[in-house]
Amino acid sequence: MTITPPVVPPVAPSPAARTGADVERALLATIPTGLFIGGEWRDASDGGTFDVCDPSTGEVLLRVADATPEDGMAALAAASAAQKAWAATPPRVRAEILRAAFEAVTARADDFALLMTLEMGKPLAESRGEVAYGAEFLRWFSEETARISGRFALAPDGRSRLLVTKHPVGPCLFITPWNFPLAMATRKIAPAIAAGCTMVLKPAALTPLSALLFTQVLLESGLPAGVLNVVQTTSAGAVTGPLITDPRLRKLSFTGSTPVGRNLLKSAADQVLRVSMELGGNAPFIVFDDADLDAAVDGAMLAKLRNGGEACTAANRLLVHESVAGEFTARLVERMRAHTVRRGTEPGSLLGPLVDEATRAKVHELVLDAQAEGALVALGGRYVEGPGYFYEPTVLTDVPASARIMREEVFGPVAPITTFGTEAEAVVAANDTEYGLVAYLFTRDLNRALRLAEELEVGMLGVNTGIVSNPAAPFGGVKQSGVGREGGLEGIEEYLETRYVGIADPFGVAR
Repeated sequence: MTITPPVVPPVAPSPAARTGADVERALLATIPTGLFIGGEWRDASDGGTFDVCDPSTGEVLLRVADATPEDGMAALAAASAAQKAWAATPPRVRAEILRAAFEAVTARADDFALLMTLEMGKPLAESRGEVAYGAEFLRWFSEETARISGRFALAPDGRSRLLVTKHPVGPCLFITPWNFPLAMATRKIAPAIAAGCTMVLKPAALTPLSALLFTQVLLESGLPAGVLNVVQTTSAGAVTGPLITDPRLRKLSFTGSTPVGRNLLKSAADQVLRVSMELGGNAPFIVFDDADLDAAVDGAMLAKLRNGGEACTAANRLLVHESVAGEFTARLVERMRAHTVRRGTEPGSLLGPLVDEATRAKVHELVLDAQAEGALVALGGRYVEGPGYFYEPTVLTDVPASARIMREEVFGPVAPITTFGTEAEAVVAANDTEYGLVAYLFTRDLNRALRLAEELEVGMLGVNTGIVSNPAAPFGGVKQSGVGREGGLEGIEEYLETRYVGIADPFGVAR
């Protein structure tokens, strides 16, 4: 097929720049609700649908197509059929499609932000931040597309030449979570487009709308039919299981819980699939006695309450030096008490609802367990009355190591604080987990920061900052937090195979 660089379509002024029920209804009326297979929007093969609800009210936003296993196989067939032509598409053309998508998402930032807030619950300010973050993957990988390279070298013995080239892995399956519905899609789709891979995307059933709008933007930006196929479903295992065992699929990328990731790795083993797994976290947030406490509290607010705590990178355990624990806790309680809890679209909202009742119940269960183990509640610890799945900003102190909240992801606005006396104790406590995604460290001592950068068993470390995610940096963890990296120079390698060609000495004899 012949593909020409796209022209970014003109974008009308975003209605989401305003607020109100009429604006919400107008935006929802523009969102595709079907499956996207082979370049066409279609109903599920059995006509099934499911509701997407607003977690701040429980009300239905839209009803979307519910994919069947047959739909999943149709999506893989479309991706497989498009793979050869897409891989042969010039890198510059692929780059221009990504750049056009970046421009379009940026132009419609208010629409994406409002839609995300409606289906996931986070405040509009945070949704706008996610749009900027998610769009940057499109720009970053548009710039990496033309930099895919290999090498040509003389063999050490001088008897042959070595040619090393890079090629697309092939059709990919992406399974994305509900907590960052746009950014988790762009973080996978952008490098796959850049590398020349086709895709099947299975977005989370709780939050498929952002992915559907993004798919429409990619279509308008010139992405050819079959390159991206989208199958939202309430039967994730039934739809994705047959794809993972199909020999046409060559790559699986999943972001979600560690237990699900383990099962997917087992399934992927039969086809020896390339895998990227961004799994659970149990991030330690370490505050030393020499830390700038104002900066540490600012960092804790970012690392704990970003996305309402519903993030694998959220600070899960706050380890504070015993000499500053009282002052740090007092300041954190004051800041968290001031966080207004309300629907994300309302002015002044700083903390929206949790995504569903099951998530809220799990958060409260962990808080009650910590109390039963001896923890004290310095703030919060209760449901917020009324419609929606709201939970109070919560600070727990004197949390013992035996509490489940010290071992399990909280995924809510709960900050459990415990203390340490020495650097060695802090390192042991921080590493005492099966996870190893990210850690946060606050200290003025550069040598200490460098020591801990080597001693902490994590894939990412934030030093005197409460946020580490950056499209230009490799995102990923160690131990049971996953395998592979997304973003950065490393991100595109996850979608490339390396091929070596040995060439006989062109002179006939070694010189």
